[in-house]
Amino acid sequence: MPELAFSRRAALRGLGAAGLLAALPGCGVPAAYVPEGRREGQDRSGSDRSVSFSNWPLYIDTDEEDESRRPTLDAFTEKTGIEVRYTEEINDNDEFFGKISPSLMNRQQTGHDLVVVSDWMAARFVRLGWAQKMDRSAQANVAKHLDPQLRSPAFDEGRLHTVPWQSGITGIAYNRKALGREIKSVKDLWHPDLAGKVTLFSGLDESFSLLMQGNGVDVTKWTESDFHRVCDQVESMVKKKHIRRFTGNDYTSDLGKGDVLACQAYSGDVIQLQADNPDIEFVVPEEGGELWAESLLVPNLARHKANAEALVDFYYDPEVAALLAAYVNYVCPVPAAREVLAASDDQETAELAENPLIFPDEDMRKRLVVARDISAVERSSFAKRWNAIVGL
Repeated sequence: MPELAFSRRAALRGLGAAGLLAALPGCGVPAAYVPEGRREGQDRSGSDRSVSFSNWPLYIDTDEEDESRRPTLDAFTEKTGIEVRYTEEINDNDEFFGKISPSLMNRQQTGHDLVVVSDWMAARFVRLGWAQKMDRSAQANVAKHLDPQLRSPAFDEGRLHTVPWQSGITGIAYNRKALGREIKSVKDLWHPDLAGKVTLFSGLDESFSLLMQGNGVDVTKWTESDFHRVCDQVESMVKKKHIRRFTGNDYTSDLGKGDVLACQAYSGDVIQLQADNPDIEFVVPEEGGELWAESLLVPNLARHKANAEALVDFYYDPEVAALLAAYVNYVCPVPAAREVLAASDDQETAELAENPLIFPDEDMRKRLVVARDISAVERSSFAKRWNAIVGL
């Protein structure tokens, strides 16, 4: 079981480089958008059997006896002969975007063949034309096994430019024993007995969907008025000191120590928390929860595009996906991996197949929705208001 890391859906801290780039076309600077036909570079995959893969820390399987080894990557190299240069350099979506955006904007190579970013950030890459279309004819596993609920997000219809690495659910975690009652609804967070014992995510992209769902909003097509209604509600709760604070992934510490009784939470984190405290529960509210993903994409001018596509497809083999799911404990984007885990001779491994936070059951799936992302036009004013409320 990997130790808890910081949030993989790292919060957007102001506008940063991302906000500046959104404004470039109107400031006398050459447009950042790259048309589809100008994104590919000379692919050296045939002559150079390697691929550069950048990911978040603690987001892949490691060997129990040698933490520098990653069994699934070793298996890929053994199967294909392609060496993987694997780096854990993505610590924050916006920070990484700022690191490679100058190269992409100036039509230069980034040195990356494959990267993993949160879908709200992947949406920005797609809108700017900075992610290459993958060759699905060379990705039979992706075509066959990708979770139907993740196949066609609004920002990348048909998943032509992105493929989920892992998925997850934003819902509510709470200590049922300490609270003495169930939480079933987002509205339950505002009950008087939770005053000063609630935390919300500080990141705009991480918070808004679940809170809108609590208002009965269809988050696949939410509006500006829906956003400001949520802000009004949260602002009111801040003034009443009902909300203890706004957090990144440090909510896990607050919940584990008992400083908070209920909070916005990610499904993968709660699985790990439950290993130490079985009184902690995760709920997808009656109104619904957000299904999200961190996705793989191939940046423009990548030198080993075909090798990158082969690596993506390798991880969509159910046998490989099962190994990864057993380690990271997020929602597996390959439902067929469930049968692989269920057939394991190891009881703990087999039990993972029955965990709805890794393989959501039908009842839970009915309440899960992929929210539309915040557009470039909306982001500036929305971030300004939200950050003022949460103190960013």
